[in-house]
Amino acid sequence: MSDLRAANIAIGEAFYRALEAGDFEALADLHHDDVVFNLLGSTPVSGRWEGKEECFGPLVADMVVGKLDPETIRFSREWRIMCADEERVVGLMRGGGMGKNGHEYIQTYCQIMTIKDGKIIETHELFDTALVELALNDNPTAKGPTEVAKPFAF
Repeated sequence: MSDLRAANIAIGEAFYRALEAGDFEALADLHHDDVVFNLLGSTPVSGRWEGKEECFGPLVADMVVGKLDPETIRFSREWRIMCADEERVVGLMRGGGMGKNGHEYIQTYCQIMTIKDGKIIETHELFDTALVELALNDNPTAKGPTEVAKPFAF
C-alpha cells in the first residue's frame, strides 16, 4: 500500500470517528477551506455547496443537524471504508437521529471524498432523498418502508 493511500484511509477513518463522536469541529478541521460538497437529488440540501463556511454553516448546522433533536443525533452508527487510492476515499455510513418534526432520520450515506494536501477538498454524497424530505423538511413524499425486506449489509 502506498503511503499516500494509507494517509487517505486515515483521513477517511478520522472523518467517520469525528462524526461518531459528534465532534463537528474536528470534522471541519479535516476539510480544506475551499471544500466543495456535491449532494445528490433535488432537496433543499442538494446541489453544490462551496467553501467550509457555507458547507458547515447553513448546510450542516442549519439544514441537517439543526433539524434533528440534539439528544438523539448519532452519526456513524455504522461505517466502512469501501475503497481508497492516492486521490479518493469511498465510504458508507449509517446514522442520524430524530427529526424535530417527530420523524426518524436514520440515513445511509455513500461519501466519495477527494483528498488534496491532507485535507478533504471535495465530497460527493449520495443518500435517501425521500427521507431528507420527510424528516428534515416535513415534506411527506411517497417513501418506501423504513425497514426494507432485503437490506444490504455493511
